[in-house]
Amino acid sequence: MPDELPLLVADIFEAAGALRRSGELLAGAEGQTQARWQLMSVVSEPPQSVARAARRLGVARQGLQRIATNLVADGLAEFRDNPDHRTSPLLALTDAGHRALGAITARADAAHQIIVAGISQEDLALTRSVLQRLTRQTEDWVRAAKPSTETASQ
Repeated sequence: MPDELPLLVADIFEAAGALRRSGELLAGAEGQTQARWQLMSVVSEPPQSVARAARRLGVARQGLQRIATNLVADGLAEFRDNPDHRTSPLLALTDAGHRALGAITARADAAHQIIVAGISQEDLALTRSVLQRLTRQTEDWVRAAKPSTETASQ
């Protein structure tokens, strides 16, 4: 019997690719990209710094900064003063940004009903729980496996 973890990892990557393609389709119908949709969603409530949004999305801050700047230029977001960090403003959606996010979310909700047809809520909840455990345990392993800065500098 093959080890199930490598097969699960391959399935997760395949599912992620399918979900990215569906996300591009949904966001594109509203004139956005999936990356813009993800950022709008993350900063919709509450507003967040680009660095915090990047950590949440697991992407590089520099790439997300460019997307944030474009959202601001398009009137979908604005930078606000951050009371906790003078040099790291908060990114917040404008009313137009909330409308755009709402339109994409409505499309996604309709698509999700079709996508999950035949999959029980219990199966979805169990899948989420296992993925969350796998993610936590993987992150724990990564932290433990990284050489400490002290060890690395010796």
